[in-house]
Amino acid sequence: MDMEIVFPGGKKVDALYKGFTIKTDQAPYAGGEGSAPACFDLFLASIGTCAGMYVLSFCQKRNIAPEGLKLILKTEKDRQKRMISRIEIEIELPREFPEKYREAVIRSAKLCVVTKHMYDPPKIDVHTTIRKSS
Repeated sequence: MDMEIVFPGGKKVDALYKGFTIKTDQAPYAGGEGSAPACFDLFLASIGTCAGMYVLSFCQKRNIAPEGLKLILKTEKDRQKRMISRIEIEIELPREFPEKYREAVIRSAKLCVVTKHMYDPPKIDVHTTIRKSS
């Protein structure tokens, strides 16, 4: 299924996909209104939410309540490259989380398909077309 990227105004760039509109905007210091997450924020969120989905599924399969469970993404930046050089995912477990599953829940978070795509990235081709007159 194709994703369509549209420009609703200002620094906003939206993605139309599977019936959803995924909104982005730039921060005011970058010329935007700050009305939605920036594109890179969504990239980081996709890593965290994907790992979170695998952790949640792990817990649900074992009837472990997700209350008190959360993931925290921490980033380190390479100042020379001006890029993120490290992402740490901390899984905060509730006190009653079974000790025997601590390593397994880490393994489940590592199953994230978003992260796997970063280890073996797809080739990205960019080209232009001319809109056909309607």
